[in-house]
Amino acid sequence: MDKTLVIILGSQLLFTTSDLLARHNMHVHGFKMATFVSWWFLVYATIRTVATFGQLFIFTQMEVGKTMAMFGATSLVLVNVLGFLLLGEKLSPPIYLGIMLAVAAILLVGLNK
Repeated sequence: MDKTLVIILGSQLLFTTSDLLARHNMHVHGFKMATFVSWWFLVYATIRTVATFGQLFIFTQMEVGKTMAMFGATSLVLVNVLGFLLLGEKLSPPIYLGIMLAVAAILLVGLNK
């Protein structure tokens, strides 16, 4: 597998993981100062920082339009898979169809040379 694709997948997986961590903890603890000085927020910020370095590296390797298309497609797939597997979120078939069409369009742009 191409190093660029691995970094894109890794970065988006880290962003999605941190989003799920934040979704859970913000729901449990609320939007208050104590939430932002807790252990989970430090983990959240660290994960996002590492993911940002991955994105910055990719920006040096690809055109920005293609880069964002690849990040978008990867993010759509990961967030829906993890939402289904970890959160039990089930969307309607038309929404899944729309997501598949969006991913197809993004990949068409992102992978076209």
